Amino acid sequence: MPAELVCFSERCRARYPVTEVIYNCPRCGGLLETAYPPAADADALRTLWRERRLSNAPLDQSGVWRYREFIPFLEDPAQVVTLREGNTPLLPAPRAARYAGLDAIVFKHQGFNPTGSFKDNGMTCGASQAVRLGMRRVACVSTGNTSASMAAYASAAGLEPIIFIPHGNIAYGKLAQALEYGARTFQVEANFDQILALVRTLADRLGIYLLNSINPFRIEGQKTIMAEMLDQRDWNPPDWVVLPGGNLGNTSAFGKGLRELHAMGLIRKMPKLAVIQAEGSAPFFTLTHTPGMQELDPVTHPETLATAIKIGDPVSWPKALHEVEASGGVVEKVSEQEIADAKAVIGASGVGCEPASAATLAGIRKLRAAGVMRADADVVAVLTGNVLKDPDYIYRYHTGQLDGPDGRRIEATFGNQPTVVPNDAGRIAALLEG
Repeated sequence: MPAELVCFSERCRARYPVTEVIYNCPRCGGLLETAYPPAADADALRTLWRERRLSNAPLDQSGVWRYREFIPFLEDPAQVVTLREGNTPLLPAPRAARYAGLDAIVFKHQGFNPTGSFKDNGMTCGASQAVRLGMRRVACVSTGNTSASMAAYASAAGLEPIIFIPHGNIAYGKLAQALEYGARTFQVEANFDQILALVRTLADRLGIYLLNSINPFRIEGQKTIMAEMLDQRDWNPPDWVVLPGGNLGNTSAFGKGLRELHAMGLIRKMPKLAVIQAEGSAPFFTLTHTPGMQELDPVTHPETLATAIKIGDPVSWPKALHEVEASGGVVEKVSEQEIADAKAVIGASGVGCEPASAATLAGIRKLRAAGVMRADADVVAVLTGNVLKDPDYIYRYHTGQLDGPDGRRIEATFGNQPTVVPNDAGRIAALLEG
């Protein structure tokens, strides 16, 4: 069978061609996912994907399209829009491991992507599908990283990028990227979830292609993060994959990707997923920790300084719930103080990340303390964004000026305040020797 869009709802499972411009099932309103025919022999794929690392072909140099047999929705390679995304490292971090109470930890750092976040893995697929469909304009609602990524890929493809952001609720480093990449930008006086409803109406009315994570092709690109991580580990799966939880697209993508890789015979076991949310924006945590609760109850006014996960009504929650349960995983929440301190520890490890990414280490520390993770567990923590995404946060934390959403001061537990000194070598030497 060719690639298809399939309704995620078990009660429906309606199928549609991948050439239809749809984001939800027309029959029942459910989320959509892609489905493919069975893949080739696992050993042959391992060899092929490893050989492509040495190729100079544009598709092979992409850490997404190198694994194109894993995402075979696009038939014409000329329609691919790539900025050589993926190719992100696995970074051991002993200092962070000690902080979390683990023997070892490895960060899969998506901040090494072209626009500095994991969004590029999905956006290359979303933008390529837009080209395939003959779209001229693309749009997204974003708290930052999606807008930067979409603007870059749309501009690279010759499409018009249109972004909508919550007014006053975005890290300006991310907004600056979108402006630089040429996006037409609207700052809307509403929260993320309200704006998404607005933009879906506009997309239908004006024929604009929507590139938020409700777009199933975005999810396909993001699942290659797991393929690349496992390839880098010689296909030895870790015990845990830990990631931040906002709109839950990555949770959906990672779970789907891991299940498919397992079914293809590429890995022998399924890692458990641990999804970490910020306390002030944790509807998925509430859903998974409330007995008898069947539907997600949105947080009307989500609050967190980790703007990338400041989502009160995550669109992908049904998929994410399925993937967490299928993996035997967990969902945890962490405070603003825990995020800020974990971020400083990641920075002091020589790695660095944006605030939302640091929720991973904060969550691991909490799960380890609760006995959910063993000290000798094999853990891969996904850092979703680059340290330079929100430099103001960094400066305010280290200088003791960082206030949480509730106005309370966040303690600079690991603060590193600069010292003002005179132009005097003797005085400076005394400080360095003291």
